[in-house]
Amino acid sequence: MTDQPPAVAAVEFAPAPAARLEADAIGVAQDTVIGMASAAPAVSIGLTLAALAAVTAYGSGPNIIAVAIPMLIIANAYRRLNLWNANCGASFEWVGRAINPYLGFVTGWLMIAAYITGAIAGVEVIGPSVLAVFGASSAGTWAVIAIATGITVVMLVIAVAGIKITARTQVGMAAVEYAILIGFAITGLVAVLSHHPGTVPVTRGWFSLSGIGGHGSAVAGFVIAVFIFSGWEGTVYVNEEVRHRHSNPGRAAIMATAMVAAICALALTGLQGVVSPARLQANSTSALVYVAQALGGAGWAKVMALSLALSVIAATGTSIVLCARIIYGMAGYRALPRFLSNVSPRFATPVAASLLTGVLIIALTWVYLLATSLQNAFSDVVNVSGQLFSIFYILTALAAVAYYRRRITANPWDALVLGILPVGAAAFLGWILVKYLLATYQDAATRPQVWSLAGVAAAGVILMLIARFGWKSPFFQIQRESDTRARRH
Repeated sequence: MTDQPPAVAAVEFAPAPAARLEADAIGVAQDTVIGMASAAPAVSIGLTLAALAAVTAYGSGPNIIAVAIPMLIIANAYRRLNLWNANCGASFEWVGRAINPYLGFVTGWLMIAAYITGAIAGVEVIGPSVLAVFGASSAGTWAVIAIATGITVVMLVIAVAGIKITARTQVGMAAVEYAILIGFAITGLVAVLSHHPGTVPVTRGWFSLSGIGGHGSAVAGFVIAVFIFSGWEGTVYVNEEVRHRHSNPGRAAIMATAMVAAICALALTGLQGVVSPARLQANSTSALVYVAQALGGAGWAKVMALSLALSVIAATGTSIVLCARIIYGMAGYRALPRFLSNVSPRFATPVAASLLTGVLIIALTWVYLLATSLQNAFSDVVNVSGQLFSIFYILTALAAVAYYRRRITANPWDALVLGILPVGAAAFLGWILVKYLLATYQDAATRPQVWSLAGVAAAGVILMLIARFGWKSPFFQIQRESDTRARRH
């Protein structure tokens, strides 16, 4: 039976604004690219190549594939929920309507925090990558600030100008980024398989979760893999602007997840053995560029730096676009200041929400790079951005179970797809999250990360109370909903 969006029976508390986002503006392929750009494969691999090879003992590929399974299950949960309610607030509204509006607000806040902190993570890469393209070997703090600020302003202008130009820009950058990354991954794999001097030979451990000799940690690998996947769900935040808004964004989410898994598994497996373990770890902060130089010299290192730069630029652009639409969706219910729900009649974009997102990214980038006393604390927030994604992925999976709970008891297939699998995927991510937080808290050096995560949650609760009692948001009066159509065979 083909899923069709049900008729909306709930009362809509948010009146339609005078101007709306541009409907039917982009297709499923462009939406898929937006989701992939949000996950930023080149940056994710650049930041994790050395660490993942170390903690998994070269079992990177199996760890990526293992985490891809629950991610695909949760992507299907997003697809099913989008069939019910195609709203750019996405999990904010789904969790609020299916489970509890207060939990829905916290979910929306975690989504905003995850995208803002995720965008800040790119500042460590963007300056050196851009300068490396032009042959510069190092970058000072002010050079990195200038580059990061300039790129953010440019991507903000594109985000405000419209979703169509955003999509075209993302497709163009993606074509170059992925071609470079995949080309180097294949070249690296050939070098390793042909036993090129200095490479790490492929053994049976490369195809095991515990790595060579069983010395790898699957849990540590899973934590890093979750960070690598974070952002694929960006396809649903532009659902109001996608053709066939109820069906295509969910399909795009599944395709984006699968393609990120394939690219990252290939790239990590192909590049991790190009140089010796000692050399890889010694150059962990610039692993991708270093490996590219080992494969083809300084010229090819610049090409890889270009791929990294494009990945950061694309991720910055999608962070502004996607975060602005989450804010726009929440502001429509006065869960955030109402002016943030305004849409420009000329550009059909949420200009105020976009400007706020861009300003926050720029301001926090400056804080991150300049304020010595605050930099370590902010680094902790950036490091747990993957955990923020994990939390709202879990809540979204549970929202799918809650909304479709009547179908779960209707037949065995729905019990599996809408019940057992989403609960299992949520439990898997929850297990990883708990293991990570316990290990982090036990280490005095990383313990501030736990407090940073708690601080983000506490700020969300305070903002929720302001929305409930200060702005008197009607969102908190929404009644719990569920799918009333029991599927029949």
